[in-house]
Amino acid sequence: MKKHLTIDLNSLPEEGKTFSGELDTSIFDDAARSSADEPRASEPLFYDLYIQRFDQELLIRGSISVLMEFTCVRCLSKYLKTIQIEECALSHEITNSQLNLADELREELVILFPDYPHCDQGDTEQECILDSHYLAVDKPTEVDVKTPPHDEAPNPWAALDSFDDAANKHS
Repeated sequence: MKKHLTIDLNSLPEEGKTFSGELDTSIFDDAARSSADEPRASEPLFYDLYIQRFDQELLIRGSISVLMEFTCVRCLSKYLKTIQIEECALSHEITNSQLNLADELREELVILFPDYPHCDQGDTEQECILDSHYLAVDKPTEVDVKTPPHDEAPNPWAALDSFDDAANKHS
């Protein structure tokens, strides 16, 4: 499967041309991802584009979509959501005779990712079930669920407090 959508401007007809196909899911891989819970593409990026040249500018119109797997921020369940743009319109400045548009298409879809993904917003309706025993607020006291201890960060003022205590003893 392709990882690039390379447009050769030397062979692009003056009236433009239609490009359809799919790009590999690896274009969504990011070396800076912090965990496996980050969104990941479940299917390739699909595109159906009409590309035309105007002087030193490339006009890209059409539709793009990808099926992504997200993790719900409430209940931590995985769900699928299609991110799509039906009427995509991009303009690209021509700098050389071959252009790779894969990154631009990916970025157009990434912008539409939900900031706080919820499983009830996926492609298939899914009830977001959160076990109330694990809520920090209003946790029933009769439930034997322990709240994890907070890691105490070192207090940068502790050394100064000891000076204050020593000064008070000598006064």
